[in-house]
Parts: sequence; structure tokens; C-alpha cells
Amino acid sequence: MNKDLLITNAKIVTPTDVIDGSVVVTDGLFSQIDESMSDLTQAEDFEGDYLLPGFVELHTDNLEKHFKPRPGVSWPSEAAVMAHDAQMAISGVTTVLDAIRVGDNCPSENLGSSAKRIAQAIKTEKKKNTLRCEHLLHIRCEISCSDVIDQFEGFAEEKNLKLVSIMDHTPGQRQFVDEDKYREYYQGKYSISDIEIDRMIAQRKVDQSRYSRKHRSILVEYAKEIGVPLASHDDAIIAHVEEAAGEGVTISEFPTTLEAAHAARGHKMKVLMGAPNLVLGGSHSGNISAMELAHQGLLDILSSDYVPNSLLHGAFMVAHQTEIKLPEAIAMASLTPAKMVGLDDRGEISEGKKADLLRVKLEGDVPVIRSVWRDGGRVA
Repeated sequence: MNKDLLITNAKIVTPTDVIDGSVVVTDGLFSQIDESMSDLTQAEDFEGDYLLPGFVELHTDNLEKHFKPRPGVSWPSEAAVMAHDAQMAISGVTTVLDAIRVGDNCPSENLGSSAKRIAQAIKTEKKKNTLRCEHLLHIRCEISCSDVIDQFEGFAEEKNLKLVSIMDHTPGQRQFVDEDKYREYYQGKYSISDIEIDRMIAQRKVDQSRYSRKHRSILVEYAKEIGVPLASHDDAIIAHVEEAAGEGVTISEFPTTLEAAHAARGHKMKVLMGAPNLVLGGSHSGNISAMELAHQGLLDILSSDYVPNSLLHGAFMVAHQTEIKLPEAIAMASLTPAKMVGLDDRGEISEGKKADLLRVKLEGDVPVIRSVWRDGGRVA
């Protein structure tokens, strides 16, 4: 048997346990997992470090940050993709659903109209075989925008489309129940004047009443037709969750209240929260704490959201600060998200699965990534 990679003296985090032992990778797959140490000279000694599955990221804004590093600045597309890819890889992400927005909810951002250019840049780099992570697509649909349907239709036939989320960031509801938080966010980010933000808020509310319900219905039917899972976004009240459940939504992204998270669980949705919320001790918008949901047993999936390395840090925080054991906490960033978008070939240290893996050392309570492999080949 051709043994491509042999690792020993590792704390192996499986879906159910942490075992001390060795792992063999053959042809890019885990072929053997043993509770024993190897004395073969070709074995890579992990020196007691953790061996984790590579992370599966469902919702990251990181790519958009590289395309638009400053208001009014557009970075070269392929350079932006490569920078984003490298940052995700060194953060332990081996499969990333690049969350590309369609529908522009702020005139200064103009990200929705750049969606096809962003997606094309990813395709170009994939063809060149320059990317470290496997890149798939998550299309985030801002339903209150006039152009969201036209922009989404350009992605409906994409074979790499794995998730569609339905978003509405209109001030006064969901993420921005407190309109002052909306003002604080957009004025701080784009230096918008009081007069401009007042106009923007008024227009967003007009657009919501004009477009949101119609666009939501069209996009839900699109997703069902092409067989792509649906996520709701920023559900705040039980009615939001019930509407999503009736549409066949399976993932509740960033519920903003405890009652919404409870309702989502009652409808058998998986609850996804941002790892930055864990690391910072709460939401930057003043919404529910992810750690509180973890304590309540209502947290299923972690996303790095806008800070790539928060995923690893957040998973270990859950294991250290709640009754949730490390295998379950790590599964929130690997196995569970993989299953929810039909990627059943990865997300766990198990024989026959893709050998996407991480070497992690604990420095005090802080986990540090030392190496990353995808399909058995080292990428970071």
C-alpha cells in the first residue's frame, strides 16, 4: 500500500472522542486510525499536538473585504482571491463557501454588482490550481434590493453553488432592530453624514415594502428548483422562524434572540453563529451572545464570519467554557456544516474520508495552527 502520509504521537479528535495515536493517509484519504504510536522513520511526530479535521466554512465575508479593502477601493480580482484563500488556509479552513452577496444595500459598497467578477476570479484561480482551500459558493441574497433577482439568476446554474441565504438588513428589524446600531455601522464604515444616513434609511424602508416579500418568494422557489439548501438570516422573532420553516429552510444563520434560536431548534433547523461573537463575548450589533446559545445547547455550527482565525479559537472556547466536549465543539466547524450542504466526504477524522487535517498546539488556552493539509497534501 502506498502510504502518502503517516502521522504519530497525536491527540486525534474524532467525531466522538479524543485518542492518542497515529493516522495513515493514502491517496488523499484517511486509510487507518490507530490508538498506538509508530516508530517508523517516515512518520511525522506531532509531539502531542492535536490532529483536527479541516474546517468547513459556510459563511465568510472575508473575500469581500479583500475585494473592497477600503470604501471606494476595488482590489485586483485574482490578487484578492489569492490573499483571501491564503488567509483562510492558515486559519484551518480547507473547504470554504465564499459568501458572495447579490443585491446592493448600500450605495457606497457596490458589492452585489461585483458578484460575477468575484466568482469569475475564483474560477480562474481554481483552473490555475493556485488555491489552497476548496472553494464553493454561498450566494447571500439581499431581498429588499431591486436588482437581487437579476444578479442571482447569473448563479442559478453554478455547479459549485452549495447554499443560498435570504437576508434583509433593512433598519428597524432583524439585525438592526435598534436603528442607532445601523447608523453607527454605516456611518462608521463609510463616513456617511447624518443627512445621507437619514435618506438611506428612508429609502431602505421604501425598498423593503416594495420588494422584499416578492423577492423572497422568487428566490425560495429558485433554490428549491435547483436543489440547493436554504438558510434564513438574522431571525429575531418566532414569526421569522416559522416563515423560514414553511419555506424549507434548514439553517438559521445568526438568530438575534434566544426565542428565535429556540424556535429554530423546534423546527429542526441547525443554528449557525459567528465565532467572532464567541471570542468578543457578544454581538457587535447588541444581539444574542453565541456563548449563551452554546450554554443553552442551541449552537450547532460555527462560522468565522468576518475574522478567519476566530473559527479555531471559538471552537476551543466552547469546549473550555461549556459542558460541550471538544469533539462536539470541533464538529461545529467541520462535520456539521459539511453535512448540511451535502459534503458527506469530509469534516471528520474517519477512515475513507478526505484527509483534510490540521495540526494544532495549545499555548495556554489559545489554540495555534502549526500545519494544514488538504487531500493529504500540505497547504500551510
